[in-house]
Amino acid sequence: MVKIQKKYIDAVRNASTLSDLFIHLQNAIKLEHATIPAYLSGLMSIRPGANAAVAEIIHSVVIEEMLHMSIACNILNALGGAPDINVPGFIPGYPGPLPMGIDSDLKVGLEAVSLAVVNKTYMGIEEPEHPLEFPVKSLRATEELSFATIGLFYQFIKEQIDRLAPHRLPGDPAKQMAEYFPADQLFPIIYKQDAIKAIDIIVEQGEGTTTAPLDQQHELAHYYRFAEIYYGKRLVADPSEPLGYSYSGDAVVLDPAGVYPLWPNTKLADLPAGSEAWQAASEFNQAYSRLLNALHVTFNGKPDNISDTLGMMYDVKLCGSKLTALPFPGKSGYNVGPGFEYTPLLP
Repeated sequence: MVKIQKKYIDAVRNASTLSDLFIHLQNAIKLEHATIPAYLSGLMSIRPGANAAVAEIIHSVVIEEMLHMSIACNILNALGGAPDINVPGFIPGYPGPLPMGIDSDLKVGLEAVSLAVVNKTYMGIEEPEHPLEFPVKSLRATEELSFATIGLFYQFIKEQIDRLAPHRLPGDPAKQMAEYFPADQLFPIIYKQDAIKAIDIIVEQGEGTTTAPLDQQHELAHYYRFAEIYYGKRLVADPSEPLGYSYSGDAVVLDPAGVYPLWPNTKLADLPAGSEAWQAASEFNQAYSRLLNALHVTFNGKPDNISDTLGMMYDVKLCGSKLTALPFPGKSGYNVGPGFEYTPLLP
């Protein structure tokens, strides 16, 4: 789990006005976004046509992390704040702890997908405080994980909104973005109960509940989806087990031969200036920066702009696919990884 520093929890608990929560919701936006480059790096490392089940799982989680970021932006707007997305400081340094995270063993990097990365990083990010342990039938031995959770952070945010906010929240409803995602998952945050319901969606999609691996939409929470990759089997209902589930469904195969060997945490400055790899990395960073700019506009008064971001998301995907197929100059056996660096946009 991501272990949130105590000072952030204390600051949320000591909030006396809604405006005191603005910085913490901005941090939540940064946190939800910070997982996306890590997961996308793994997704972009999968060779075309390979590891389809693994790619589908990672893609599904990326989409929901985008949903969580959107929910956090809507809540901040509903309280009267304003998201700040298109600045270099919005992106964490990779490798390193996630925003608000304690500098512990969980260092999140931009790496090719592997069983070790899934186990240590992906499951480490998403692990709930008390993960449900389901048996793995006829599979490899497992390792212990020991991370913390962001669930408590969101719980205190929810409690403070419930305590401090009026029934109708003070933000401008016109800033609410409620498109692209299902209406029962992304909806306008107008009233206090809307914010509380939305926070529950974020937590349950990431961690599940204390009694089941499913979220409110009856889909596996992120932690258990990634566990399917690590254990090599789908988590399915199993009446023979005390908790009702086991990793005994269809195989989920991660074939290393179907993964590009990305140089971890590639930076533009690592590449020879003017080389094909440098040019492709520059184009990727430009596409990513355009997307962040468009999202900033979307969540700062122009929610209809979300339709324009869809093409930009596709550009990021295309640029990433082109980039990761290229050999890394001077590093035999490695390909170029996506850097996810914010850069000033070219005219």
